[in-house]
Amino acid sequence: MNLVWKWLLGIFVVLVLGCAGGSYWLYSSGQLKKLQEQFRPDLQATTVRLDKAVKGDLIRTVSAPGLSEPKNKVLISAQVSARITALPFDEGDQVKSGDVVVRLDDRDLVANLDSARAQLDGEKARLDGAKATYKNMEQELGRRRELFSTKDISKAELDQSEADFQRAESNLRAAEFSIEIAKANISRAEKDLDNAIIKSPIDGVLVKRNAEVGELVVVGTFNNAGTVIMEIADLSKMLLQAKVDEANVAPVKSGQKAKVFFNAYRDKAFDATVQRVMMQRQVDRDGTAYFETELLVEIPKGDQVFWGMTGNADIEVETIRDVVKVPSQAVLDRPLDELPKSIVDASQYIDKTKKYARVVYKVVDGKAVTVPVSIGPSDLTHTIVLGGLAADETIITGPFKSLTGMKEGQAVRDETTVPKDQKPAPTTTAKAGN
Repeated sequence: MNLVWKWLLGIFVVLVLGCAGGSYWLYSSGQLKKLQEQFRPDLQATTVRLDKAVKGDLIRTVSAPGLSEPKNKVLISAQVSARITALPFDEGDQVKSGDVVVRLDDRDLVANLDSARAQLDGEKARLDGAKATYKNMEQELGRRRELFSTKDISKAELDQSEADFQRAESNLRAAEFSIEIAKANISRAEKDLDNAIIKSPIDGVLVKRNAEVGELVVVGTFNNAGTVIMEIADLSKMLLQAKVDEANVAPVKSGQKAKVFFNAYRDKAFDATVQRVMMQRQVDRDGTAYFETELLVEIPKGDQVFWGMTGNADIEVETIRDVVKVPSQAVLDRPLDELPKSIVDASQYIDKTKKYARVVYKVVDGKAVTVPVSIGPSDLTHTIVLGGLAADETIITGPFKSLTGMKEGQAVRDETTVPKDQKPAPTTTAKAGN
């Protein structure tokens, strides 16, 4: 009896070890997965990303790159030639309108003002002498005229007296004009002295300083530019000087809304408004023709956009309302010879004279169905479907690798229902062309 039990125990151990070894072999060799797929057809389906065609509005945009610059900016230069004695602010400092930003050496200017005032005093003394001479000549001429009327002097003597009077009158007028000139010289000297102190005309930031204390600044002339001491800009109101491609500029108008994306704020969109579109065509260094377009960017409190930042504007040129739209990556170009003949013959949206057809794959009873479509404009993410697809229909939007190899009638399953360990690695999606 003991021998029988030993045989039974041995057979049991062999069976257990055999089952364990067989299970390990099935798992490690992949045979288990093949058996599962044989008895579970749903596991053979391609894992896809699903979405729905929706009805709504689509905003068509025109994109244009550009650089930021302040709406209000001033170049600070001198109106008198002198050496800089003080620069109270450094680059990056905030300044207020009326703040003194440059002081110039005013010693020569003070001397010029003193000289002008002394000249005025001298001209006043000369005027007093001219007035006295004029009065004497006037009295003398009156006396000579009386003597001439009584024949006590000759006509020549009277003529000489009249000439002396006219000369005195001219000297008086010249002295009066000299007074006005002297006063003007004083005003000019006072203005030059005032210009030795340069104040900021705006609230803003000192963005660039081109000179240092001790340097001589010169006044600009018609042929020579003067010294630009510094640049001040109001960075609270920024523009984007965008380059709109010649092929896209026609619908761009003043007043249109836009979104601006700066490289420094990759995930943030700034609201903007088109201020004006320049009328003159320009050509970039690479030969691209464009029209410069100015957009006013709204800067939220707490954010800072610097002068010269690279950005891109998406200008909203048209709103198309109440249309069927799908994610752009769902729209594919398929060679006609790869599509079922029955679909090609039956569809009104396929041009048989062309080699490619525009299609979307929708899902019916777990299988991909090829749907030829007619499409309209696109925005940054969606494309309008003019015909061939209705709102709320379930469509395949990815992954791109699965979409490119999709066939009519291919079994598919929603990736959201697949366990994480069975999901394919993410792939890059691509937009369909219009």
